[in-house]
Amino acid sequence: MAMQIIALTPDFAVSPQLLADDFAFASTQGFKTLINNRPDGEGGDAQPISRALEEAAHAAGLHYVYLPVVSGAITTEQVQALQKVLAFAPRPMLAFCRSGARSAQLFGLTQQLG
Repeated sequence: MAMQIIALTPDFAVSPQLLADDFAFASTQGFKTLINNRPDGEGGDAQPISRALEEAAHAAGLHYVYLPVVSGAITTEQVQALQKVLAFAPRPMLAFCRSGARSAQLFGLTQQLG
């Protein structure tokens, strides 16, 4: 299945759950940083854990950030954490969660805080 990437800005996009096999493709698309917004275990055994995804990201030459957020319960601290990532991590960035919606919501909240 092809990756579904939705660009929110020229430097930030979101996607549904990525697998380690998707990371090489993400790199060829020019992404430099992957942001995992899905808590480990949320999707049961079928969901890869962050540690494995981090190793795969590094193997693909990508910067990796684990910033898990619970759908409908995004905190101010998580918004501030993403603001720091946006300020310092290599661009462009691709954030992912189960559907991509939570990553988009978190990004939107960073834009509201300025």
